[in-house]
Amino acid sequence: MQPVVETLSGLERRVDLSVPVADIEKEVETRLKRLARTAKMPGFRPGKVPLPMLARTYGPEVRMEVLNAKIGDVLEKVVADSKLRLAGTPSVEPKTEGVTDDVVAFTATFEVYPEVAVPDLSALEISKANSEVGDAEVDRTIDILRKQRVAFEEREGRTAADDDRVTLDFAGTIDGVAFEGGTAQDFPFVLGQGRMLPEFEEAARGLKAGETKVFPLSFPADYGSADVAGKTAEFTITVKKVEEGVMPAVDAEFAKQLGQAEGDVEKLRADIRANLEREVKNRTLARTKASVMDALAKAATFDIPKALVEDDTQQRIAAAREDLKQRGVPNADQLPIPAEAFASESERRVRLGLLVSELVKAESLKAKPDQIRARIEDFAQSYEKPEEVVRYYLTDKARLAEIEAIVLEDNVVQHVLSKAQVKDEQVSFDELMGTA
Repeated sequence: MQPVVETLSGLERRVDLSVPVADIEKEVETRLKRLARTAKMPGFRPGKVPLPMLARTYGPEVRMEVLNAKIGDVLEKVVADSKLRLAGTPSVEPKTEGVTDDVVAFTATFEVYPEVAVPDLSALEISKANSEVGDAEVDRTIDILRKQRVAFEEREGRTAADDDRVTLDFAGTIDGVAFEGGTAQDFPFVLGQGRMLPEFEEAARGLKAGETKVFPLSFPADYGSADVAGKTAEFTITVKKVEEGVMPAVDAEFAKQLGQAEGDVEKLRADIRANLEREVKNRTLARTKASVMDALAKAATFDIPKALVEDDTQQRIAAAREDLKQRGVPNADQLPIPAEAFASESERRVRLGLLVSELVKAESLKAKPDQIRARIEDFAQSYEKPEEVVRYYLTDKARLAEIEAIVLEDNVVQHVLSKAQVKDEQVSFDELMGTA
């Protein structure tokens, strides 16, 4: 008789199953005989260990392996016959009440994948991001590149201002006592870049070479050094040198430094514009993709398996620990990271993943080879040797899979945009780049 799969609640199911003892013992005997061909034990030649001795030594272990395999086979058949899809690992408990001696009975509790209903895409409201790259954006980018190559020239009698490099001696004390890290000679830093605490920079601002200043400085409570955190020190600074930052001219030499072999400034501007347009395209697509995924996630109302949420949460916790390790945090493996911190986002990711998967299947949105190739070639254009990048991605299965996943998401985004209510969103270049 076909076992009855009982619905507990939502996606949780339960079924009582049994395996004949005779089947288990027969398989145990078969495996022990197979093991006997090569088994080694003290006092016996390989393959000559008596079967009863093998059974005493390895019998319990083999029997457990067989039992687990039989349980898996029976459960798999029931799930397949019931046209269900298991989500996560089932919980299996032995059953003894009302069970005859000729069978081993157990109860399996498990979750199944939900029936994913694709929402009405025409009812979704999507923001499609747009941004422009003009001469002003190219000019600002060139200025950033010039600042990265600034040369500092000493100016006699110059008053220190932001973007100047100041070289000074400093000595700090707390309650009249010097502290570690509070003294330095010929220490250089650029004003206005936030390398020093604001009170320190403000004290140096406006001084000339040869001038000295004494001032109080309050260390923040969360300052990196516990010895001085939250305390107030008295600093004495003496400026040794003030250097003005001089940016390079936008000329042939500058163009060559940036990889324009001919030193052609106009070609350099064209290259910069192309790079900016490529970056803007990627960022607006990412912004639009986020709007599409948010709308899909809100429209998805089906139940999701708790097991999948738990798996995703554990993966995110593992990633967080790895990130802490990379940052040099001691004992990152032992630090408590509450699962609740990721639960909400994990639920969203699982629900969205199931919906996107259903959309891909229903609308045949799988990534095509020519799409993958085009995406790799576009990505490679930002590198000095694009052809090598293309070859690297096409010959590395892991990298290729990453690009395939990106293209698949792009296909889903374009499909949703073709059906949904789309509102154009003009985004400023600065906001898009995070420099607003």
